[in-house]
Amino acid sequence: MQFQQLQYFVAVAETRHFTRAADLVHVAQPSLSQQIKALERELGADLFVRARGNIALTDAGEALLPLARRILADADTARYEVQELVQLRSGRVRLGATPSLCTGLVPDVLRAFHDRYPGIRLMVEEGGSHDLVRELARGALDLALVVLPLPTPSPALTTVELLREDLVVVSSPDSPRPGGTRAAVRISDLEGERLVMFRHGYDLRELTVAACRAEGFEPDFAVEGGEMDAVLGFVRAGLGLAVVPRMVAARSGSGLRVTPLARPGLHRTIALAHRSDVDPPRAARELQRMLLER
Repeated sequence: MQFQQLQYFVAVAETRHFTRAADLVHVAQPSLSQQIKALERELGADLFVRARGNIALTDAGEALLPLARRILADADTARYEVQELVQLRSGRVRLGATPSLCTGLVPDVLRAFHDRYPGIRLMVEEGGSHDLVRELARGALDLALVVLPLPTPSPALTTVELLREDLVVVSSPDSPRPGGTRAAVRISDLEGERLVMFRHGYDLRELTVAACRAEGFEPDFAVEGGEMDAVLGFVRAGLGLAVVPRMVAARSGSGLRVTPLARPGLHRTIALAHRSDVDPPRAARELQRMLLER
């Protein structure tokens, strides 16, 4: 089995077309087809069902695809690791983070990292913790900032707790103050209030809904399904309240009233995660150090 054959196999699996796959990997289509057939002979199984205008993976192809992607990702990481040996003047870091952390924590750290290592290319992927864990496991990310506890505990990941962040309630200054004249809002005060709610898969959605149910009521959604920027915009427009991280509220600018939650309040734990079986590349380890020392 050759590394190049795995590249060709993944290209065909992702494009479902031999000619487009050949263009993608910059090789003649007959050469690509020959290498795929040689790989199938080596493995003793067909990887694709070939029909005019329709290329589909066989069961063997489905089994090989995640393994091939991981091998290619590890080889790519090794290539960048070597390039980074010259005083971190080149290379890349692939960081995953939840959208709220991309708004709150990540910008300042990435600015400091970029100022120190301007030659390192920063690649950021936003997603929920579940998606980021999956991307880490398949080698598509070097590091990820996730919310604990993880939706699906993974023994293949190492997590280090980074910070514990308070959540606050944001509302439009033109709407009645949540909780009346009290300085802090109780979760029970949210009963009967119209909430602007994040999309399914957002850690903040699950946390807020669980807190409301623990107080014996179902939250009432005015709008749901948004990302962080959309949720803040809907709140500014007076559509309802939202529960967001304190760092996000602090960075949100004008047009929002920020009210703390009464004790014990709501909190979330942010952790830095990476694969346990492979050390992060050198540049990623430096970003990891800066995040842990912030």
